[in-house]
Amino acid sequence: MSDNETIIRELYAVAEGDRFNMETFVSTFSDDGYTTDIPAGVTLRGKAMGDYIGALTAAFPDIHRELFRIYVAGNVVVVELAIRGTHKGELRLPSGTLAPTGRTIDVPCCDVFHLENGKVTSFHCYNAASVMQQQLGLSRRGPSAL
Repeated sequence: MSDNETIIRELYAVAEGDRFNMETFVSTFSDDGYTTDIPAGVTLRGKAMGDYIGALTAAFPDIHRELFRIYVAGNVVVVELAIRGTHKGELRLPSGTLAPTGRTIDVPCCDVFHLENGKVTSFHCYNAASVMQQQLGLSRRGPSAL
């Protein structure tokens, strides 16, 4: 296992619902490091990154990321995964706050990390937000618009 893969595995470990550690999560990033939730169009830096993960942990206290495959190419790490959990807390959305539904989520995701000198400089999260919306009852499955 490469050092960069180890760093990313440890980053996921401290973001789990039962082990969430905001300080350790944020300290994994370089001073100018950032995370972008691609579907949401949100880019965060510093403590705001930890707050974002903390809000997910509050909404899904048992949140877990199952890592399927990890690819390492130098300073780039790509992870195929699923984000899983049970909606037991309030979930803040752009449209308002969603009260707990008790529903489970199983959201396909692909994360791309860039690292320099043992720190994450960028983290792009490509999650299937529409799948999570369907699983929480916010939208219905329908024919593709394509």
